[in-house]
Amino acid sequence: MPDKKTQRPEDFVEDEITPEDEDENLVEMSLEDNTPVEEKDTSDDESDEFEESYEGSENTDSEIKDQLLRALAEVENMRRRSERDVAQANKYGHLAFARDLLSCFDNLTQAIELAPNDKSKFDENLKNILVGIEMISNEIDTILQRHHITKINPIGEKFDFNHHQAMFEVPNDDVEVGTVVQVAQPGYLLHDRLIRPAMVGVSKKKSSTVSKEENSVDKQA
Repeated sequence: MPDKKTQRPEDFVEDEITPEDEDENLVEMSLEDNTPVEEKDTSDDESDEFEESYEGSENTDSEIKDQLLRALAEVENMRRRSERDVAQANKYGHLAFARDLLSCFDNLTQAIELAPNDKSKFDENLKNILVGIEMISNEIDTILQRHHITKINPIGEKFDFNHHQAMFEVPNDDVEVGTVVQVAQPGYLLHDRLIRPAMVGVSKKKSSTVSKEENSVDKQA
């Protein structure tokens, strides 16, 4: 009977694995486990984002343009208002001063009207004073006209409630009803703006007055 071959301990020792073999095994495992990944097409998303950003920029530009136009319009309106206010101030700025001055001018005019036309009986100094007052009145009237202040003296004109103020009625059949027949105080205009109205007496028919008086007498009788 043949003797069985005795196994030595060296036969049970596995082959030694070198570091190079381990790296190769790892590479093979990674290659086997690595599954292909589908690449996602991002071109559509990028185009959508570009369109959205482009539309947003267009909206922003239109808003900025609209704001600029509004600002320019507001500045233009402000400029026109300023020019109109300056023109109005230059044209009517001395209205209050003229109104206060007219009362003094009226007193001066009344004083001249009370003086007699025949000044031969007066002393030479008094005559010079009266002549000087008349010259001052004429100069003031010239200055008022120079500053576009005109007198309203509507004798014989139709009553105009815009420029006249009726103080009393005068029976008169010679003129049309509502005609100014007396001027108690003249009015004045600054350009086209009324400084003060003329205080006037307006005509009315005599027949209506007489009939009213007769009716009142009959009723009393």
